[in-house]
Amino acid sequence: MANPTPIKTRLAPTPSGYLHAGNAINFIINTVVAKSRSGGRVLLRIDDIDADRKRPEYVEDIFRTLEWLGIEWDEGPSGPDDFEQNWSQWKRIDQYEAFLAVLRDKNMVFPCQKSRKDLLAFNGGYPESFKHQPIGLLDTDTAWRANTPEDCPLPCFIVRRRDGKPAYHVASICDDVYFSITDIVRGEDLKDTSSIQQWLAQSAGYHTFQQIAISHHPLLQDALGAKLSKSAGSGAIRDLGDFKAEKAKLFQQAAKWLGISDTNVQNLTDLAAFYRSKV
Repeated sequence: MANPTPIKTRLAPTPSGYLHAGNAINFIINTVVAKSRSGGRVLLRIDDIDADRKRPEYVEDIFRTLEWLGIEWDEGPSGPDDFEQNWSQWKRIDQYEAFLAVLRDKNMVFPCQKSRKDLLAFNGGYPESFKHQPIGLLDTDTAWRANTPEDCPLPCFIVRRRDGKPAYHVASICDDVYFSITDIVRGEDLKDTSSIQQWLAQSAGYHTFQQIAISHHPLLQDALGAKLSKSAGSGAIRDLGDFKAEKAKLFQQAAKWLGISDTNVQNLTDLAAFYRSKV
């Protein structure tokens, strides 16, 4: 019997704010899942396709947070300069545009010039009449929207922005395929994202993406019961300092979500050892 393909997970933060405790626990879980198996690997992939929200200090914060957690990755940039020079998503723009061309050729997209304000009255839906705007895909200031089925959790989501840049879902699918990711562990708030990406990849013929195992973990919440948000600056790791007790809490929470007793978990080494014995 052939040996199974080694697990490969990815840490895929967006540099749109300072990372919070929820991001850190996601990093921990992805690392432990990979390192629990022989030959398991971890990719660091910084999702900067949305350049409007990217800031140098947010990129720096990603590396600082990983160092603080003691997480080492097997593939990806060694630091901010290496990232900008060799690993930015803009280095792979040709792949994203090729994916968009497939969607266009398969008649899976339609042009849209409607704004978020135009769509507010439809409570997250997308009216059939908006699919027939008197414009073309190559007109200026025109987004491309996916022609989704009726049961899609995110109807007619954007795949190409009005400025002509590929949207997040396109870049994420292409990168996961390009880097041969086998396992994705995301927060449960991204279940709809997983669903639409699987549909989009299948419809475009990117069947390798369909083979990726995707799972979802619970979310950390603030004192008011809301999920932590980078844009709101909630629970930022940079505010925790280097206190071992605060760091240990993150590993203990990851242990609970992985179904492991957190009694003796203080760091990544502890957690990896307990998880390895479980699987």
